[in-house]
Amino acid sequence: MIISTKIGQTSFISEEGKRVCATVLDYNTCTVVGNRTEDKDGYTANILGFLKPKKLNKPQLKDFNKKNIEPKKIIKEERLNSSEDLLEVGSEVSPKFNVGDKVCVQSKSTGKGFAGAMKRHNFSGMRASHGVSISHRAHGSTGQNQNPGKVFKGKKMAGHLGDEITTTKNLEVLLVDTDKKLIFLKGSVPGKNKSVVRVYK
Repeated sequence: MIISTKIGQTSFISEEGKRVCATVLDYNTCTVVGNRTEDKDGYTANILGFLKPKKLNKPQLKDFNKKNIEPKKIIKEERLNSSEDLLEVGSEVSPKFNVGDKVCVQSKSTGKGFAGAMKRHNFSGMRASHGVSISHRAHGSTGQNQNPGKVFKGKKMAGHLGDEITTTKNLEVLLVDTDKKLIFLKGSVPGKNKSVVRVYK
């Protein structure tokens, strides 16, 4: 796993000469800030840190100073199968995937506020004419009769859209630039520019 920020989208020319849409991710400040071991914690994991924080409380700052590493804003754990994969604290994290590999990305989707049923759930809406007035984009009936006499939980209705953790699977890796610390992925990645993105196999 690697933590990165979304820079934006661009065009990428493949080896076959085809022009494809690519999303650029920057993993410049992703480092190892700690480890979890089987003896002490009951499982094995690398603790990854990303981005420089604007402000930290004293206990957090004390923990980073104790390890003699630069403070980080975002902390994530990467579970491991064996202790052989543990990385040294303070070392930079580099991608473990190559060009052509399929990866999964996880990020917070773009918030769209309060949205109607047509935009939020792809409802077709009411008819444009023939007796329909005012309620062209309404979702219609939401219940049954006196029995059960309620609207069931989970009913698709208008409400808050976006701004939630979203995972996109099987995105192809187009390029890994280790000098500039950039990853090019084919297609789109959820979230707006500068949002934090987790990339893993």
